[in-house]
Amino acid sequence: MVIKQYFLSLISQNKSSRLFFSLMTTLLFITLSSSLHATSVTASLNKNVATENEVVQLTLRADFSDTGNGPDLTPLERDFDILGKSQNSQFSFNLGTSTALNFWVVTLMPKSVGTFEIPPIKIGDHESQPIRLTIKSSPQLLDSNGNPPVMLKTEVSEIEPYLQQEVILSVKLYTSVALQNANRSVPSHPDLVIERLTDDQMNYQTVNGTQYQVITRDYLAFPQRSGLLTIPPQSIQAMINTSTGRRMIKVQSEPLNLQVIPIPASYTGDAWLPSSKVTVSTSLDKSNDTPRVGDTLIWTINISAEGALPEQIPTLDFNSTRKYKLYPKPPKFDNQKTANGVTGSQSITVEVVPTEEGTLTLPDINITYWDTETRSISTVSASTKAIEIAPLPSTSSKTNDAKKNEQKIDEPLPAQTRSVAPISLAKKTVDKKTEPDQTRPENGLNLEVLEEKDGFSLRHYLIAGLLLLALTMLSTWAVIRVKHKKTQPDNSYQVPTLQEFAPLSTSDEQSAYKALIECCQQNSLPSLRPSLLEWARHRWGDNEIRSVDDIKRLTSVHVTQLLMEAELMLYSNNPAHEWQGEPLADALEEYTSGQAKPSQASQLKTLYPNF
Repeated sequence: MVIKQYFLSLISQNKSSRLFFSLMTTLLFITLSSSLHATSVTASLNKNVATENEVVQLTLRADFSDTGNGPDLTPLERDFDILGKSQNSQFSFNLGTSTALNFWVVTLMPKSVGTFEIPPIKIGDHESQPIRLTIKSSPQLLDSNGNPPVMLKTEVSEIEPYLQQEVILSVKLYTSVALQNANRSVPSHPDLVIERLTDDQMNYQTVNGTQYQVITRDYLAFPQRSGLLTIPPQSIQAMINTSTGRRMIKVQSEPLNLQVIPIPASYTGDAWLPSSKVTVSTSLDKSNDTPRVGDTLIWTINISAEGALPEQIPTLDFNSTRKYKLYPKPPKFDNQKTANGVTGSQSITVEVVPTEEGTLTLPDINITYWDTETRSISTVSASTKAIEIAPLPSTSSKTNDAKKNEQKIDEPLPAQTRSVAPISLAKKTVDKKTEPDQTRPENGLNLEVLEEKDGFSLRHYLIAGLLLLALTMLSTWAVIRVKHKKTQPDNSYQVPTLQEFAPLSTSDEQSAYKALIECCQQNSLPSLRPSLLEWARHRWGDNEIRSVDDIKRLTSVHVTQLLMEAELMLYSNNPAHEWQGEPLADALEEYTSGQAKPSQASQLKTLYPNF
């Protein structure tokens, strides 16, 4: 009171002083009011009473600019689901001062029914006051026909499928209202391989007087274990508009049960392939109209299986022979998805190099599978048309030369010219004075060989005969050699033996077996095949072992199943390091020792879990 009277006395004394003190007082009040606003954080709700699954909005206001990282919403997570958050800022200037207003709108969904307290929310160095909120239970939303606005139904194409058989899982969403921020679940199960089949299909359907928009989403499911499998319920969570405001709904379907049938005991194929239909086609393309020995031919094999993925189609083994060599390329995988399911296909290209002339006949392609329509074993085959292979040009010229030599030998020798003087009868040497008409000797005959200056002697005839004999023997030897080459193929075109092509790197079976066990224990899938063949060739010999299929035939059923699992892992999209080789090492030890380990059990997890 004293201070007030003092200020009034000063103001009454002088007008200038009065104006100065008025301005100072105004600035003081502005500063005080600004400082009061800077320390407040306000929290408010759009409604203090809400129903179950109804959205509530919490608004936070900070009357200062230094808000740090914004409001700390961690205390709300215990009783609410935070669906969203938005921010808005406002600035105002008045008489040289600035005011900052920051707003946050938080969308909340109560987790249960009851009375809750919105705890103090901290923004920067300040926090708001707590607020009470009451959530009441509400009946299920139904339209005028007594139908819910959203329904979710699931169905499968096969209730009792075979192991790894295709199953089409359809999830149908029925809606009679508009959905906002919809969140649908995705089917999953540890013993099912599930992937999308086609895009969503939409149509309209009337149920109990209510017209629904039906969105169908199809999935492919391949069971990996026999027995009872339960597909969990599918759910959807979305926002809808009601007469009382926005509301969140949660809808889920009924669970589905699959009774998976194991591999039938009557199935005798090497690889398990369940399919409704399998087709095989082959073709052999020639590089030219007259293929010869050494030319490269292209052998194309196409395999398709309805209701199966391309990775499920068994791989083919190609073995060269003395008549041809085969060089297969990695197969190309493809699949076609329709509303009726998937069709997997493999395209295999093999380069064929003939090594002998004559008719080239390639082996038939046989695929064994389990027909899911007739529920019986079936086999499809494809044959490749045989073609004629011409010999190399060098081989034909040699044959023609041999025939010419044979003709020369068989022809008679030409007549010899008689240029040697004939042996004549002559008298014994007489006196030159003897009369020329005395031609007969008195005491007998005297033979004398007379040579003409232009003739040949007996020595020349002997040399000519020896040369003719040598020429005849040389021609005979050439003809025999040509015939021998014609009957036996050239060694350069013969397929090398397994020992020549891939010599053993270990000294005995024990060392090869030790290397194989170490490969399994180290989970080295890429080196499993060479280590396995090394050990098997020591044990049974090269005549019995040509591929891994021979090892499957000679070993136990347990080892065969584990090898098939390893092959599936090697040619699938799964990383090779996921393969576990310890079960195979145990199975090999049981087979070689003949004694089962009491603590071991079957390790098949995906392909043959029922054995």
